[in-house]
Amino acid sequence: MTLLESYLGVLQHIQTSPKYKPSEDGTRQAVPFPGYTIVAPPWADDRQNEAFYQDLQQYQQELLTQMGEGLAVAVPPPSFHVTLADLIWNDAFRDAAAKSADYEAKLRSAIAESFAQCDTLKSPEPIRWEVLGAIVMTRAIGVCLVPKDEQSYDRVVQLRRAIYQNKNLMGLGVEQQYHLTAHVTLGYFGEIPKDLDRHRLAVMLSEFNNRWLECDRELVITRAELRQFADMTAYTREPDWPTLDFV
Repeated sequence: MTLLESYLGVLQHIQTSPKYKPSEDGTRQAVPFPGYTIVAPPWADDRQNEAFYQDLQQYQQELLTQMGEGLAVAVPPPSFHVTLADLIWNDAFRDAAAKSADYEAKLRSAIAESFAQCDTLKSPEPIRWEVLGAIVMTRAIGVCLVPKDEQSYDRVVQLRRAIYQNKNLMGLGVEQQYHLTAHVTLGYFGEIPKDLDRHRLAVMLSEFNNRWLECDRELVITRAELRQFADMTAYTREPDWPTLDFV
């Protein structure tokens, strides 16, 4: 996914993200896109990864500038995060919540059940991931993460199994998703120019990846949290919502 050939292919199919719409002043603003997810704490609540996210913020600014004004809308850096398990969002969430007044309480209870099955994932060592390079998705751009060691990979896989094999969660409309491409989203595509030079963009992305070759920054994950979002700019939780400590 971080090779030049991959960029050349996927850039042919990028699309404007529906998660942002043009406003009266010409800028793109986030639209309502509610749901729940399991994440490592976002930067705003994660002081242990301060240096990692500071580097990522600078990378975001440079990358989106090089891509050209308006091609991608930057996500607010305080919301930088790694999704450990997608749950439910947008229309599926709205429909499910409309059918049951206590839907969200049931969802939180089911996640607590899954977290309770993960006591064996606690270890003296945290989960460690590092940036491999830029990743281009159909409607967004970010950086791709790879595990530093086998235990970092296995613990995330086991967490996802405990979530997606939970029958109570399935009954709440949470679909099994065993494929994981760990990443931090940096921006969502805006208007795609008809004359976009995709080859130049692919080469630029490939060259930008060189900066990670000598970088020893790690993302250290010590906790998984249930978070709610109203759109793609902030991920919030209440103090009594389920969490899972890995250390």
